[in-house]
Amino acid sequence: MTTEKRTLEGTKANEFCLPDSTGQIHCLSEFKGKWVILYFYPKDNTSGCTREALDFTQNKTDFAALDAVIIGVSKDNPASHAKFISKHNLDILLLSNESREVIEKYGAWGEKKLYGKTYFGTVRSTFLINPQQIIVKQWSKVKVNGHADEVIKFLNGVK
Repeated sequence: MTTEKRTLEGTKANEFCLPDSTGQIHCLSEFKGKWVILYFYPKDNTSGCTREALDFTQNKTDFAALDAVIIGVSKDNPASHAKFISKHNLDILLLSNESREVIEKYGAWGEKKLYGKTYFGTVRSTFLINPQQIIVKQWSKVKVNGHADEVIKFLNGVK
């Protein structure tokens, strides 16, 4: 397992099909023709992941005005996503990738450190995918505070 960071900017986004909080399958290809904010996060109901999901939810109208949809992906199962959405009144699409296959394809699985211990997990990452499904911007090791605003600002600049 490599922790080497590579940029995916300028490449075609990897196709995927994953279940949402109700078990309904969503594929990236169904969003062709729209901008997609695809973000990977470590775990439902943790402080940073909750703030990030709330920030994207609160800015959903601004993203929609830019013809963009928001998709969050974690290893959590659909039932966990359902509880997370309900508890925090989230209004974004959360998809489950329990096998980590998609998380790894996008390079969002890697080495992390916490309290002096090293382990592997989901590295908070965001990808801006254009209507032709090309990745135009990649944010790695995202800091939550101000990130949704940063994505909106960048999207405004490329549209």
